[in-house]
Amino acid sequence: MKKLVALTLWSLALTGCVNPGKASVQPEQLQGHRFVLETVNGTAVKPATPSPEITFGEKMAVSGVMCNRFNGAGKLSEGELRVKSMAMTRKLCAEPQLNELDQSIGDMLRAGAQVDLTADQLTLATADKTLMFKRAE
Repeated sequence: MKKLVALTLWSLALTGCVNPGKASVQPEQLQGHRFVLETVNGTAVKPATPSPEITFGEKMAVSGVMCNRFNGAGKLSEGELRVKSMAMTRKLCAEPQLNELDQSIGDMLRAGAQVDLTADQLTLATADKTLMFKRAE
């Protein structure tokens, strides 16, 4: 019995020493901000007009443009951003990278992307794609 109590106390003490990891991004940190896409999987994005970007409005309204414009009601939960019902215009763009980004952002937001916000850098990531944005107020 004494060993069980000692083991339990020791386990609780060690639990306090474990790094809890990063705190999840909160909606208030994103709302009212605009972010311009800088890299895709570590590769710089070619300059385009308009610049690929994502904006967060009140109540986590998500909108932006890659080649086509998109918008929808976002939900941020435990560090994951998901936009289940997303609307997007459907025009073909001359730049293949932008066409691919349209598909990528749509897939990421519908399925859910992990969100990290460090200073002025926003990262949206899935198992196979990482988009890095810079705040552009």
